[in-house]
Amino acid sequence: MYGSVYTVSDVMTRSVVALAAGAGFKDIVRTMRTQRISALPVIDAGNRVVGVVSEADLLRKEELRDSDQDVHPRTGPVPAHDKARGVTATDLMTSPAVTARPEETLAGAARVMARRGVKRLPVVDADGVLRGIVSRGDLLRVFLRPDPEIAEEVRHEVVVGRLPDGIGPVRVEVREGVVTLAGRVRDTSVVPLVERLVRSVEGVVDVRCELAGPRHRPALEPDLASEQPSGP
Repeated sequence: MYGSVYTVSDVMTRSVVALAAGAGFKDIVRTMRTQRISALPVIDAGNRVVGVVSEADLLRKEELRDSDQDVHPRTGPVPAHDKARGVTATDLMTSPAVTARPEETLAGAARVMARRGVKRLPVVDADGVLRGIVSRGDLLRVFLRPDPEIAEEVRHEVVVGRLPDGIGPVRVEVREGVVTLAGRVRDTSVVPLVERLVRSVEGVVDVRCELAGPRHRPALEPDLASEQPSGP
């Protein structure tokens, strides 16, 4: 990441609807419907996150309603048929919860969501206390960053730092998050690095790199060069 680094704390929702461990099945359903939320963190008496209840957890009861699967308790992680018998948040939740820390980068949170197949993450501090919640939509908010703000960061944090000896000004244009770099530079070996750094700037959608090296006068063929007048 280069320049301004956005973290989870910058985009998370701080007012969070959470469930007590003893919340009943119907109360959970009502809360999800009224709040229009598909998953809720479950907290203990100290406001520490102990799990998450999702619509998928609740639907186990419906999925196995007519099933002939064994519903006797078993050891180990709570299986689907045990969740189908659950009546409280503790019975139904997935634990431990997949969480994020406030200082985590947006890219890091996005990778966790992708790997674990979840749409939102409770945000907890070092003690596991609930501080907020971050969703996929929250992570996308960075792409609403104004074009002039992105251009300013690219110019001052990337171009000035990596291309101080440009041949003439390096032009930076940003439209709808797409950055265009144009101009000539003395050292083209740094161009791939510059492009990577620009891509890492928060809010950049894509980079179009039109940077080129200095113009070179074409070398004359040896036989032509010998025919050039040597002087007066």
